[in-house]
Amino acid sequence: MFQNRQIRPQDHEGLVETVRYFGTAAAHITEGQGQAAGTTYLTNLSRDVRIRACLFNTAGQTMAGTQCDTFGPMIRGIQRGAGSEFSMPNGTVRIAVRIAEENREPLLFASELPVAPRAMLQSNIPSLLLRGGFAILISGWICYALARFVTRPVLNLRLAAQRITAGDLSVRADEHLTKRRDELGDLVQDFNCMADTNQRVISRQRQLLYDISHELRSPLTRMNVAIDLLRGRVGEDAALVRIETDTVRLNELIGRLLTVTKLENTATLLNPTRLALSDLVRSIASDADFEAQKAGSHVLVTSESDISLQGDYSLLRSAIENVVRNAVRHTAPNTSVDIHLAGSNKADPANVTITVRDYGEGVPEKELNNIFEPFYRVIDADRAADDDGVGLGLSITDRVIRLHGGTIQASNATSGRGLLVTIRLPLAQPIC
Repeated sequence: MFQNRQIRPQDHEGLVETVRYFGTAAAHITEGQGQAAGTTYLTNLSRDVRIRACLFNTAGQTMAGTQCDTFGPMIRGIQRGAGSEFSMPNGTVRIAVRIAEENREPLLFASELPVAPRAMLQSNIPSLLLRGGFAILISGWICYALARFVTRPVLNLRLAAQRITAGDLSVRADEHLTKRRDELGDLVQDFNCMADTNQRVISRQRQLLYDISHELRSPLTRMNVAIDLLRGRVGEDAALVRIETDTVRLNELIGRLLTVTKLENTATLLNPTRLALSDLVRSIASDADFEAQKAGSHVLVTSESDISLQGDYSLLRSAIENVVRNAVRHTAPNTSVDIHLAGSNKADPANVTITVRDYGEGVPEKELNNIFEPFYRVIDADRAADDDGVGLGLSITDRVIRLHGGTIQASNATSGRGLLVTIRLPLAQPIC
Protein backbone atom coordinates (compact mmCIF):
# COMPACT_ATOMS: atom_id res chain seq x y z
CA MET A 1 0.00 0.00 0.00
CA PHE A 2 2.94 2.35 0.65
CA GLN A 3 4.56 1.54 -2.68
CA ASN A 4 4.63 4.32 -5.23
CA ARG A 5 2.49 3.76 -8.32
CA GLN A 6 4.00 6.50 -10.47
CA ILE A 7 7.45 7.82 -11.37
CA ARG A 8 8.60 11.14 -12.73
CA PRO A 9 8.14 11.74 -16.49
CA GLN A 10 11.89 11.97 -17.10
CA ASP A 11 12.41 8.60 -15.39
CA HIS A 12 9.55 7.13 -17.44
CA GLU A 13 11.15 8.25 -20.70
CA GLY A 14 14.50 6.80 -19.72
CA LEU A 15 12.98 3.44 -18.86
CA VAL A 16 11.05 3.30 -22.15
CA GLU A 17 14.23 4.04 -24.12
CA THR A 18 16.09 1.35 -22.19
CA VAL A 19 13.40 -1.22 -23.01
CA ARG A 20 13.31 -0.13 -26.63
CA TYR A 21 17.12 -0.59 -26.83
CA PHE A 22 17.03 -4.14 -25.50
CA GLY A 23 13.98 -4.90 -27.64
CA THR A 24 15.73 -3.83 -30.82
CA ALA A 25 18.75 -5.99 -29.96
CA ALA A 26 16.48 -8.99 -29.24
CA ALA A 27 14.66 -8.48 -32.52
CA HIS A 28 17.91 -8.41 -34.51
CA ILE A 29 19.24 -11.57 -32.87
CA THR A 30 15.94 -13.45 -33.23
CA GLU A 31 15.45 -12.53 -36.89
CA GLY A 32 19.11 -13.12 -37.76
CA GLN A 33 19.92 -16.26 -35.69
CA GLY A 34 16.55 -17.74 -34.86
CA GLN A 35 14.19 -18.12 -31.93
CA ALA A 36 16.60 -20.17 -29.82
CA ALA A 37 19.30 -17.52 -30.03
CA GLY A 38 16.80 -14.80 -29.15
CA THR A 39 15.60 -16.79 -26.09
CA THR A 40 19.19 -17.34 -24.98
CA TYR A 41 19.89 -13.62 -25.23
CA LEU A 42 16.85 -12.77 -23.11
CA THR A 43 17.73 -15.47 -20.55
CA ASN A 44 21.23 -14.04 -20.18
CA LEU A 45 19.72 -10.56 -19.88
CA SER A 46 17.53 -11.70 -17.00
CA ARG A 47 20.46 -13.36 -15.26
CA ASP A 48 22.97 -10.54 -15.70
CA VAL A 49 20.92 -7.36 -15.26
CA ARG A 50 17.66 -8.78 -13.83
CA ILE A 51 15.56 -7.72 -16.78
CA ARG A 52 12.95 -10.31 -17.74
CA ALA A 53 11.59 -9.80 -21.26
CA CYS A 54 9.75 -11.47 -24.14
CA LEU A 55 9.50 -10.76 -27.88
CA PHE A 56 6.16 -11.09 -29.70
CA ASN A 57 4.92 -10.64 -33.26
CA THR A 58 1.99 -8.39 -34.03
CA ALA A 59 -0.37 -11.34 -33.63
CA GLY A 60 0.76 -11.73 -30.01
CA GLN A 61 2.67 -14.98 -30.58
CA THR A 62 5.90 -15.47 -28.58
CA MET A 63 9.03 -15.26 -30.71
CA ALA A 64 11.63 -15.34 -27.92
CA GLY A 65 11.67 -15.59 -24.13
CA THR A 66 10.11 -17.76 -21.43
CA GLN A 67 7.12 -17.38 -19.11
CA CYS A 68 5.63 -14.70 -21.30
CA ASP A 69 1.97 -15.12 -20.34
CA THR A 70 2.23 -12.37 -17.70
CA PHE A 71 2.77 -9.80 -20.45
CA GLY A 72 -0.47 -10.72 -22.23
CA PRO A 73 -2.57 -7.73 -21.09
CA MET A 74 0.14 -5.24 -22.04
CA ILE A 75 0.67 -6.84 -25.48
CA ARG A 76 -3.03 -6.61 -26.18
CA GLY A 77 -2.86 -2.91 -25.36
CA ILE A 78 -0.08 -2.45 -27.96
CA GLN A 79 -2.10 -4.45 -30.47
CA ARG A 80 -4.96 -1.99 -30.01
CA GLY A 81 -2.69 0.81 -31.21
CA ALA A 82 -0.94 2.12 -28.07
CA GLY A 83 2.64 3.23 -28.57
CA SER A 84 3.69 1.77 -25.20
CA GLU A 85 2.19 0.25 -22.06
CA PHE A 86 3.38 0.92 -18.49
CA SER A 87 2.58 -0.56 -15.03
CA MET A 88 4.31 -0.90 -11.64
CA PRO A 89 3.26 -4.13 -9.85
CA ASN A 90 5.13 -5.44 -6.78
CA GLY A 91 8.03 -3.01 -6.84
CA THR A 92 8.90 -3.57 -10.51
CA VAL A 93 8.23 -1.73 -13.75
CA ARG A 94 6.61 -3.43 -16.72
CA ILE A 95 6.89 -1.74 -20.08
CA ALA A 96 5.71 -2.93 -23.51
CA VAL A 97 6.78 -1.12 -26.71
CA ARG A 98 6.43 -1.53 -30.45
CA ILE A 99 9.73 -2.19 -32.30
CA ALA A 100 9.39 -0.82 -35.80
CA GLU A 101 12.21 -0.41 -38.37
CA GLU A 102 12.26 0.23 -42.07
CA ASN A 103 11.82 -2.80 -44.31
CA ARG A 104 10.92 -4.98 -41.32
CA GLU A 105 7.69 -6.22 -39.87
CA PRO A 106 6.92 -4.50 -36.55
CA LEU A 107 7.51 -6.57 -33.40
CA LEU A 108 6.29 -6.18 -29.84
CA PHE A 109 8.66 -6.25 -26.91
CA ALA A 110 7.60 -6.48 -23.21
CA SER A 111 9.99 -6.22 -20.29
CA GLU A 112 9.91 -6.33 -16.50
CA LEU A 113 12.76 -4.63 -14.64
CA PRO A 114 13.37 -3.43 -11.07
CA VAL A 115 12.81 0.27 -10.67
CA ALA A 116 15.65 2.45 -9.42
CA PRO A 117 15.44 3.36 -5.69
CA ARG A 118 15.63 7.04 -6.52
CA ALA A 119 12.61 6.75 -8.78
CA MET A 120 10.66 4.82 -6.12
CA LEU A 121 11.24 7.60 -3.59
CA GLN A 122 9.48 10.19 -5.73
CA SER A 123 6.25 9.90 -3.76
CA ASN A 124 3.08 11.89 -3.68
CA ILE A 125 3.02 12.92 -0.02
CA PRO A 126 -0.78 13.45 0.36
CA SER A 127 -1.45 10.16 -1.37
CA LEU A 128 1.14 8.43 0.78
CA LEU A 129 -0.37 9.84 3.98
CA LEU A 130 -3.86 8.81 2.91
CA ARG A 131 -2.81 5.27 2.11
CA GLY A 132 -0.70 5.04 5.27
CA GLY A 133 -3.50 6.36 7.47
CA PHE A 134 -5.94 3.91 5.97
CA ALA A 135 -3.52 1.04 6.54
CA ILE A 136 -2.93 2.06 10.17
CA LEU A 137 -6.67 2.45 10.79
CA ILE A 138 -7.54 -1.00 9.44
CA SER A 139 -4.64 -2.74 11.17
CA GLY A 140 -5.46 -0.85 14.38
CA TRP A 141 -9.04 -2.12 14.41
CA ILE A 142 -7.85 -5.65 13.69
CA CYS A 143 -5.27 -5.48 16.50
CA TYR A 144 -7.85 -4.04 18.90
CA ALA A 145 -10.35 -6.79 18.11
CA LEU A 146 -7.64 -9.43 18.52
CA ALA A 147 -6.47 -7.91 21.81
CA ARG A 148 -10.03 -7.85 23.15
CA PHE A 149 -10.56 -11.44 22.08
CA VAL A 150 -7.40 -12.55 23.90
CA THR A 151 -7.53 -10.35 27.02
CA ARG A 152 -11.25 -10.46 27.83
CA PRO A 153 -11.13 -13.89 29.52
CA VAL A 154 -7.92 -12.92 31.31
CA LEU A 155 -9.52 -9.76 32.72
CA ASN A 156 -12.62 -11.75 33.67
CA LEU A 157 -10.46 -14.27 35.52
CA ARG A 158 -8.59 -11.47 37.28
CA LEU A 159 -11.83 -9.87 38.48
CA ALA A 160 -13.14 -13.21 39.72
CA ALA A 161 -9.86 -13.92 41.52
CA GLN A 162 -9.96 -10.50 43.23
CA ARG A 163 -13.50 -11.08 44.46
CA ILE A 164 -12.62 -14.56 45.74
CA THR A 165 -9.61 -13.05 47.53
CA ALA A 166 -11.98 -10.53 49.13
CA GLY A 167 -13.99 -13.42 50.56
CA ASP A 168 -16.77 -14.02 48.06
CA LEU A 169 -16.21 -17.72 47.36
CA SER A 170 -19.33 -18.03 45.19
CA VAL A 171 -17.84 -15.96 42.34
CA ARG A 172 -17.06 -17.77 39.08
CA ALA A 173 -15.63 -16.67 35.76
CA ASP A 174 -18.13 -15.91 32.99
CA GLU A 175 -19.72 -19.22 32.03
CA HIS A 176 -19.93 -18.53 28.30
CA LEU A 177 -16.12 -18.20 28.17
CA THR A 178 -15.90 -21.95 28.79
CA LYS A 179 -17.42 -22.49 25.34
CA ARG A 180 -14.33 -21.08 23.64
CA ARG A 181 -12.50 -23.83 21.80
CA ASP A 182 -9.00 -22.72 22.77
CA GLU A 183 -6.56 -22.76 25.68
CA LEU A 184 -8.19 -19.74 27.33
CA GLY A 185 -11.52 -21.54 27.36
CA ASP A 186 -9.83 -24.51 29.04
CA LEU A 187 -8.22 -22.15 31.56
CA VAL A 188 -11.58 -20.60 32.49
CA GLN A 189 -13.11 -24.04 32.92
CA ASP A 190 -10.22 -25.18 35.15
CA PHE A 191 -10.47 -21.96 37.17
CA ASN A 192 -14.17 -22.52 37.85
CA CYS A 193 -13.51 -26.14 38.85
CA MET A 194 -10.79 -24.97 41.23
CA ALA A 195 -13.11 -22.33 42.71
CA ASP A 196 -15.85 -24.95 43.21
CA THR A 197 -13.44 -27.24 45.04
CA ASN A 198 -12.06 -24.45 47.23
CA GLN A 199 -15.55 -23.28 48.15
CA ARG A 200 -16.61 -26.77 49.17
CA VAL A 201 -13.49 -27.40 51.25
CA ILE A 202 -13.46 -24.00 52.98
CA SER A 203 -17.22 -24.05 53.59
CA ARG A 204 -16.98 -27.50 55.18
CA GLN A 205 -14.10 -26.38 57.38
CA ARG A 206 -15.98 -23.29 58.50
CA GLN A 207 -19.14 -25.26 59.15
CA LEU A 208 -17.17 -27.85 61.13
CA LEU A 209 -15.57 -25.13 63.24
CA TYR A 210 -18.95 -23.52 63.81
CA ASP A 211 -20.60 -26.83 64.74
CA ILE A 212 -17.82 -27.80 67.16
CA SER A 213 -17.85 -24.38 68.83
CA HIS A 214 -21.62 -24.44 69.11
CA GLU A 215 -21.73 -27.95 70.53
CA LEU A 216 -19.14 -27.07 73.18
CA ARG A 217 -21.40 -24.38 74.58
CA SER A 218 -23.82 -26.88 76.14
CA PRO A 219 -21.27 -28.89 78.18
CA LEU A 220 -19.62 -25.65 79.28
CA THR A 221 -22.94 -24.38 80.56
CA ARG A 222 -23.45 -27.62 82.48
CA MET A 223 -19.93 -27.35 83.90
CA ASN A 224 -20.68 -23.86 85.24
CA VAL A 225 -23.84 -25.17 86.91
CA ALA A 226 -21.89 -28.08 88.39
CA ILE A 227 -19.23 -25.70 89.73
CA ASP A 228 -21.89 -23.60 91.48
CA LEU A 229 -23.47 -26.73 93.01
CA LEU A 230 -20.09 -28.05 94.13
CA ARG A 231 -19.17 -24.71 95.69
CA GLY A 232 -22.40 -24.84 97.67
CA ARG A 233 -21.36 -28.21 99.11
CA VAL A 234 -17.65 -27.73 99.82
CA GLY A 235 -17.39 -23.94 99.94
CA GLU A 236 -14.63 -21.92 98.30
CA ASP A 237 -11.74 -24.00 97.04
CA ALA A 238 -8.64 -23.10 94.99
CA ALA A 239 -9.28 -25.97 92.60
CA LEU A 240 -12.83 -24.77 91.96
CA VAL A 241 -11.59 -21.24 91.32
CA ARG A 242 -9.07 -22.55 88.81
CA ILE A 243 -11.70 -24.68 87.05
CA GLU A 244 -14.07 -21.71 86.92
CA THR A 245 -11.34 -19.44 85.49
CA ASP A 246 -10.45 -21.91 82.76
CA THR A 247 -14.13 -22.44 81.99
CA VAL A 248 -14.65 -18.72 81.55
CA ARG A 249 -11.63 -18.54 79.24
CA LEU A 250 -12.87 -21.50 77.24
CA ASN A 251 -16.32 -19.96 76.95
CA GLU A 252 -14.76 -16.69 75.75
CA LEU A 253 -12.64 -18.60 73.22
CA ILE A 254 -15.71 -20.39 71.85
CA GLY A 255 -17.54 -17.08 71.57
CA ARG A 256 -14.68 -15.59 69.59
CA LEU A 257 -14.51 -18.68 67.37
CA LEU A 258 -18.19 -18.30 66.58
CA THR A 259 -17.61 -14.64 65.77
CA VAL A 260 -14.68 -15.45 63.43
CA THR A 261 -16.69 -18.16 61.69
CA LYS A 262 -19.66 -15.86 61.25
CA LEU A 263 -17.47 -13.10 59.80
CA GLU A 264 -15.70 -15.50 57.43
CA ASN A 265 -19.06 -16.64 56.08
CA THR A 266 -20.14 -13.03 55.46
CA ALA A 267 -19.15 -11.48 52.12
CA THR A 268 -20.88 -8.09 52.54
CA LEU A 269 -22.43 -5.97 55.24
CA LEU A 270 -26.16 -6.59 55.39
CA ASN A 271 -27.42 -3.32 56.86
CA PRO A 272 -24.73 -0.62 56.95
CA THR A 273 -25.82 2.60 58.63
CA ARG A 274 -24.29 6.04 58.91
CA LEU A 275 -22.41 6.38 62.19
CA ALA A 276 -20.32 9.04 63.92
CA LEU A 277 -16.85 7.53 63.94
CA SER A 278 -15.43 10.31 66.12
CA ASP A 279 -17.94 9.62 68.90
CA LEU A 280 -17.34 5.87 68.60
CA VAL A 281 -13.57 6.24 69.00
CA ARG A 282 -13.94 8.60 71.97
CA SER A 283 -16.30 6.15 73.68
CA ILE A 284 -13.84 3.28 73.19
CA ALA A 285 -10.98 5.42 74.47
CA SER A 286 -12.95 6.38 77.58
CA ASP A 287 -13.60 2.75 78.50
CA ALA A 288 -10.02 1.74 77.76
CA ASP A 289 -8.63 4.65 79.79
CA PHE A 290 -10.46 3.32 82.87
CA GLU A 291 -8.67 -0.04 82.47
CA ALA A 292 -5.31 1.60 81.73
CA GLN A 293 -5.34 3.59 84.98
CA LYS A 294 -4.62 0.39 86.90
CA ALA A 295 -1.09 0.47 85.46
CA GLY A 296 -0.79 4.24 85.69
CA SER A 297 -1.34 4.63 81.92
CA HIS A 298 -3.75 6.76 79.95
CA VAL A 299 -5.54 6.65 76.60
CA LEU A 300 -5.36 9.92 74.69
CA VAL A 301 -7.46 10.79 71.63
CA THR A 302 -6.78 13.45 69.04
CA SER A 303 -9.22 14.04 66.19
CA GLU A 304 -8.91 16.46 63.31
CA SER A 305 -12.67 16.81 62.91
CA ASP A 306 -15.99 15.06 63.44
CA ILE A 307 -16.04 12.18 60.94
CA SER A 308 -18.94 10.00 59.83
CA LEU A 309 -19.08 6.96 57.57
CA GLN A 310 -21.24 3.98 56.71
CA GLY A 311 -20.79 0.72 58.56
CA ASP A 312 -21.95 -1.66 61.26
CA TYR A 313 -21.67 0.06 64.66
CA SER A 314 -21.23 -3.04 66.83
CA LEU A 315 -18.70 -4.68 64.49
CA LEU A 316 -16.60 -1.53 64.15
CA ARG A 317 -16.68 -0.93 67.90
CA SER A 318 -15.50 -4.49 68.56
CA ALA A 319 -12.74 -4.21 65.92
CA ILE A 320 -11.33 -0.87 67.11
CA GLU A 321 -11.69 -1.86 70.76
CA ASN A 322 -9.62 -5.00 70.17
CA VAL A 323 -6.75 -2.87 68.87
CA VAL A 324 -6.99 -0.29 71.65
CA ARG A 325 -7.22 -2.86 74.46
CA ASN A 326 -4.31 -4.76 72.94
CA ALA A 327 -2.30 -1.52 73.03
CA VAL A 328 -3.31 -0.86 76.67
CA ARG A 329 -2.22 -4.38 77.62
CA HIS A 330 1.26 -4.00 76.08
CA THR A 331 2.16 -0.35 76.65
CA ALA A 332 4.76 0.29 79.34
CA PRO A 333 3.56 1.39 82.81
CA ASN A 334 3.02 5.12 83.27
CA THR A 335 2.88 5.70 79.51
CA SER A 336 -0.01 6.49 77.21
CA VAL A 337 -1.85 4.92 74.30
CA ASP A 338 -2.25 7.50 71.57
CA ILE A 339 -5.25 7.35 69.20
CA HIS A 340 -5.30 9.72 66.26
CA LEU A 341 -8.33 10.04 63.99
CA ALA A 342 -7.68 11.78 60.65
CA GLY A 343 -10.11 12.59 57.86
CA SER A 344 -9.44 12.62 54.15
CA ASN A 345 -6.51 14.59 52.75
CA LYS A 346 -4.85 15.21 49.39
CA ALA A 347 -2.69 12.10 49.71
CA ASP A 348 -5.65 9.86 50.58
CA PRO A 349 -8.93 11.66 49.77
CA ALA A 350 -11.20 8.60 49.93
CA ASN A 351 -10.33 7.17 53.37
CA VAL A 352 -10.41 8.01 57.04
CA THR A 353 -7.40 6.87 59.11
CA ILE A 354 -7.31 5.63 62.71
CA THR A 355 -3.83 5.29 64.22
CA VAL A 356 -3.29 3.52 67.56
CA ARG A 357 0.16 3.63 69.14
CA ASP A 358 1.47 2.11 72.35
CA TYR A 359 4.87 2.51 74.03
CA GLY A 360 5.65 -1.13 74.68
CA GLU A 361 8.32 -3.40 73.27
CA GLY A 362 6.79 -3.55 69.80
CA VAL A 363 6.72 -6.68 67.63
CA PRO A 364 9.63 -8.33 65.79
CA GLU A 365 9.66 -7.20 62.18
CA LYS A 366 9.22 -10.72 60.84
CA GLU A 367 6.08 -11.16 62.94
CA LEU A 368 4.23 -8.00 61.83
CA ASN A 369 2.42 -9.68 58.92
CA ASN A 370 1.34 -12.63 61.08
CA ILE A 371 -0.32 -10.98 64.07
CA PHE A 372 -3.66 -10.74 62.22
CA GLU A 373 -3.81 -14.51 61.61
CA PRO A 374 -6.22 -16.58 63.76
CA PHE A 375 -4.62 -18.06 66.92
CA TYR A 376 -1.30 -16.41 66.19
CA ARG A 377 0.45 -15.03 69.27
CA VAL A 378 3.83 -13.36 69.63
CA ILE A 379 5.47 -15.19 72.51
CA ASP A 380 8.63 -13.77 74.06
CA ALA A 381 10.03 -13.11 77.51
CA ASP A 382 8.26 -9.77 77.83
CA ARG A 383 4.84 -11.00 76.78
CA ALA A 384 4.57 -14.54 78.09
CA ALA A 385 4.04 -13.51 81.70
CA ASP A 386 0.88 -11.46 81.32
CA ASP A 387 -0.54 -12.13 77.89
CA ASP A 388 -3.53 -14.42 78.39
CA GLY A 389 -5.11 -13.85 74.97
CA VAL A 390 -5.92 -16.59 72.49
CA GLY A 391 -4.83 -14.82 69.32
CA LEU A 392 -8.28 -14.10 67.88
CA GLY A 393 -8.85 -10.41 68.68
CA LEU A 394 -6.74 -8.94 65.90
CA SER A 395 -7.96 -11.63 63.51
CA ILE A 396 -11.55 -10.51 64.15
CA THR A 397 -10.47 -6.89 63.68
CA ASP A 398 -8.81 -7.67 60.35
CA ARG A 399 -11.93 -9.40 59.03
CA VAL A 400 -14.26 -6.62 60.19
CA ILE A 401 -12.10 -3.92 58.59
CA ARG A 402 -11.90 -5.84 55.30
CA LEU A 403 -15.66 -6.37 55.45
CA HIS A 404 -16.01 -2.58 55.52
CA GLY A 405 -13.75 -2.24 52.49
CA GLY A 406 -10.77 -1.00 54.52
CA THR A 407 -7.27 -2.16 55.43
CA ILE A 408 -5.30 -2.62 58.66
CA GLN A 409 -1.54 -2.58 58.98
CA ALA A 410 0.93 -2.91 61.87
CA SER A 411 4.41 -1.43 62.09
CA ASN A 412 6.94 -0.59 64.74
CA ALA A 413 7.18 3.10 65.62
CA THR A 414 10.04 4.86 63.88
CA SER A 415 10.64 7.22 66.79
CA GLY A 416 10.97 5.73 70.23
CA ARG A 417 9.50 2.30 70.82
CA GLY A 418 6.05 0.78 70.56
CA LEU A 419 3.65 -0.69 68.00
CA LEU A 420 1.74 1.44 65.49
CA VAL A 421 -1.52 0.02 64.09
CA THR A 422 -3.09 1.94 61.19
CA ILE A 423 -6.70 1.37 60.14
CA ARG A 424 -8.05 2.86 56.90
CA LEU A 425 -11.77 2.91 56.21
CA PRO A 426 -13.59 4.23 53.13
CA LEU A 427 -15.14 7.59 53.89
CA ALA A 428 -18.86 7.97 53.14
CA GLN A 429 -19.02 5.58 50.20
CA PRO A 430 -21.18 2.50 49.49
CA ILE A 431 -20.02 -0.68 51.15
CA CYS A 432 -19.48 -3.60 48.76
